[in-house]
Amino acid sequence: MYEYIQGQLVEATPSYAVIDCHGVGYMIEITVNTYSRIKDLPQVKLLVHYVVREDAHLLFGFYEVAEREMFRMLIAISGVGVNTARVMLSSLTVDELREAVASKNVKKVQSVKGIGAKGAQRIILELQDKIGKMEGNVLNTLSESNKNAEEALSALTMLGFPKAAADKVLQQLAKENPDATVEKLIKLALGKL
Repeated sequence: MYEYIQGQLVEATPSYAVIDCHGVGYMIEITVNTYSRIKDLPQVKLLVHYVVREDAHLLFGFYEVAEREMFRMLIAISGVGVNTARVMLSSLTVDELREAVASKNVKKVQSVKGIGAKGAQRIILELQDKIGKMEGNVLNTLSESNKNAEEALSALTMLGFPKAAADKVLQQLAKENPDATVEKLIKLALGKL
């Protein structure tokens, strides 16, 4: 229903932010990682996930697309609710969680408050396929505005280059050349791969 909320940051704490959007104040639950990114900004744009419960309507806000997508994958797991997902993304960054899942590091996932050994194993098992499919797509750190980099990544992987290596090169190239076309990004990447 809501994609994002943008406006003046009225209040920010490690657990929630209040954003004034044209005279309406939205209280949005956030992670510590998002808080660290927005705490000093006068204007913010948070991507949101809207949750409707019998007793409440809640907005969860995220600074990056990758964090919101990871949150959505976590709450899709049986036994992982919105609060547990938020604690996980406050304790670990998206990259740390992806790395823990990829390396099947149960202790790292279990280090999050409220996650036991069985829960950590279930989370790793459930996320392995999802993260593999999304790697290089939504969960990379390329800016949303640079769809050309995403297309270039797709083209390079179709040419047989490893996705992780191509993604790393394209992230750097996209930062250096924010207005580059798909063709230019591919040519530059081919020179570095």
